Amino acid sequence: MLLHIAYLLAGGLLLWKGADWVVDAASAIARRFGISELIIGLTIVAMGTSLPEFLVTLTAVLKGIPSISFANIVGSNIFNLGIILGAVAMIKSVSGSKTLITRDIPILFGVELLIRMMVSGGELGRFDGVILTSVFVGYLAWMYYRCKKPSSASDAALCDMVSDSEVATVKDYLLLPVGLLAVSFGSQFVVDGASGVARAFGLSEWLIGVTIVAAGTSLPELVTCLSASVKGKNDMILGNLIGSDFFNFAGVLGITSLIRPIAIMPDELLNMTFAVVVVAVLWIFIRTQGKISRSEGALLFAAGIGRWLFEIWRGAM
Repeated sequence: MLLHIAYLLAGGLLLWKGADWVVDAASAIARRFGISELIIGLTIVAMGTSLPEFLVTLTAVLKGIPSISFANIVGSNIFNLGIILGAVAMIKSVSGSKTLITRDIPILFGVELLIRMMVSGGELGRFDGVILTSVFVGYLAWMYYRCKKPSSASDAALCDMVSDSEVATVKDYLLLPVGLLAVSFGSQFVVDGASGVARAFGLSEWLIGVTIVAAGTSLPELVTCLSASVKGKNDMILGNLIGSDFFNFAGVLGITSLIRPIAIMPDELLNMTFAVVVVAVLWIFIRTQGKISRSEGALLFAAGIGRWLFEIWRGAM
């Protein structure tokens, strides 16, 4: 039992630090080759902070534990937009750009609603994976096209190339493979530890996945948002969380279900529905004033905590 808990803690630490190293090193290397900040953010940073979710989800599926794989993604989404966003907004209101409000949040809502309909049959199959992966790749291609042919001054500013003086060091080239190895081993530890804890306490793997594993794999997003809040860059927080959740649902679930279909239990549909509702509520909140106020943050935080408590209660029944 203690060994399984140690696996969970060690895995969470490796996921956290590994993802941090991957993002920093890969971003520095990308700048070395003159890649724009927009492309770095859309690809390296988004995928880097979502590496834990991807590897934990893929590992769980390959080990025949689909409940942890799907629960990890759904739980991470609710943790990001409920607990993390809510907590940060309670400290200081979180703003969102016009593009985020009119394009990115609706796209995330549409992807989650699509997945909710896909899993109604009890499985996220390979054909579903093709659709989700195509949506993800298409979105990145569209953003890349906007960067190459900006339609506004704001687009052009986002796509400006970084200075040639920002070059990668030897340390960055060494940290990239070390970070990837850390995330890989961390995902193995988290899945093994979570499964062991679930069996020891007689809890369902879904419950462990949607709470402990989801929180652990969301550590990169939590650290990024806290850092942005401390530095007074609250306008970056919502974009980071929305981008990460989009990659999780479209990219992670899409690629994973392409490799191996994910079985969905009937009880898991409720949390997927809740995830869709959270995005819808967030969209309503942000459209009213262009930001998430402290009171709205408190409601999101309460919803995230309430969902955790409900799952614990349901798992104990």
